Amino acid sequence: MRALGLMLALAALAAGALVAGCRQDAGAASAPPAGGTPFEGTVVAVGDSLTAGYGLPETEAYPAQLEQKLHQAGYRWQVVNAGISGETSSGTLSRVNWILKLKPDIVILETGANDGLRGVDPKLTYANINKTVALLQQQGVVVVLAGMRTVTNLGPSYTSEFAGIYPKLARRHRLILIPFFLAGVAGDPRLNQPDGIHPVAEGYRIVTGLVYPYLLQAIQKKKSGKSSH
Repeated sequence: MRALGLMLALAALAAGALVAGCRQDAGAASAPPAGGTPFEGTVVAVGDSLTAGYGLPETEAYPAQLEQKLHQAGYRWQVVNAGISGETSSGTLSRVNWILKLKPDIVILETGANDGLRGVDPKLTYANINKTVALLQQQGVVVVLAGMRTVTNLGPSYTSEFAGIYPKLARRHRLILIPFFLAGVAGDPRLNQPDGIHPVAEGYRIVTGLVYPYLLQAIQKKKSGKSSH
């Protein structure tokens, strides 16, 4: 039943993302931590509607919750929400230069879910994300890659090849990998909006808790000057 719930949630994401056309105000400046202390660095959360926080105030999407968690722990970093609903890996690749204009130290890259739901050849998805990561690393950006899964109706071969994109890229570029971005959230009606697609605030709290330790790894990696290898 859990697997079925995941499949239905991801299938619904395809339908919702295709009609969602809206986006968050990506690049909006965050307020500095208390006391006006300058930020130590910038994290840009790049992705589709799952990053944008579709259907919720921006303050409840995971990037805003992640920034709050960092500040509560004493990390003076800002997190910019650069999610666009309905985006595929091709769309992400096409806006790398715009992303770089935000001057990220770290990028959390969540992309590819819509590729899988549309049946895009996993080789193309791999190539798009590979190029995106390479361009970011060339500019010294530390990349945290969010793993994604897809529905099973395209057959086990497609499902397996799609799932393998993320660990393969992580090994190639020595990335910090989040195995599955929606772990513990996908398929649970209590943690998703009525559309069964996008997390509610509590769902995003779980996503935030999942992403947080990987982001701390990225911060340490950035501080040590090891953005790429």
